[in-house]
Amino acid sequence: MLITPNRNDLNKIVILNPKGGCGKTTLATNLASYYAARGGPVPAVMDCDQQGSTMRWLEKRPCSRPPIHGIAAYKNSMQATRSWQLRVPNETTSLIVDSAASLSHDDLREITRDATSILVPVLPSAIDIHAASHCIADLLLVAKIDRRDRKLAVVANRTRRNTKSFEKLMSFLDTLGIPVIAVMRDSQNFVHAAEEGIGVCDMPLHRAKQDIEQLELIIKWLDDWENRRHHAMPTGTYPEPNAANVTVLHKSQFGSSSN
Repeated sequence: MLITPNRNDLNKIVILNPKGGCGKTTLATNLASYYAARGGPVPAVMDCDQQGSTMRWLEKRPCSRPPIHGIAAYKNSMQATRSWQLRVPNETTSLIVDSAASLSHDDLREITRDATSILVPVLPSAIDIHAASHCIADLLLVAKIDRRDRKLAVVANRTRRNTKSFEKLMSFLDTLGIPVIAVMRDSQNFVHAAEEGIGVCDMPLHRAKQDIEQLELIIKWLDDWENRRHHAMPTGTYPEPNAANVTVLHKSQFGSSSN
């Protein structure tokens, strides 16, 4: 069971998509780097994936960089209780959860139960659109995430503008009534940052300006979590979620292969 503290001052950011390779870890590490570089309370990243990619990135992080608290949720220790393993420092106000690639319905409900922000990274390919449609359907129908609560958003990841695949992805996302808060480009900056244990925000501005600008759009949306919670949209803003409406969209709109 995933145990996180029930605190009114904690922004629990869950990054979720069942498909591997969609950029969950890249998004998690870059958000953590940004919060750390900004100063204030030390952010925490919780790695729930057995691959442990986020923890390996944290091990590479230079000592000269601002600290980030790491929680290896995928590990089970005989020397400590589960609640002690998953403890979040009291001073932490931003917890970023890098979820596992495959979640049961019970795990999905548990990991999103007290989330204040949920990000779904999606890549511009037919396979990824298919996976994202099922992920969003499960969030709405299984985890009972209400779009009126405005805690769910999509990040278009590893995109190349002016391509058919990008156009199809954006058209698909537009049909869901869920905000697309950033469009991250397919950039080697993210690869180099991961290798060095840093984020693109730690790179020279002239090199990573476009990537930082999109990252800041995500941060702006995340920072507004308390306002979003207090000003949830009224009932009737969206129709009741229907599995067919969510999961079959790609069949009618994206039947041809993407480029």
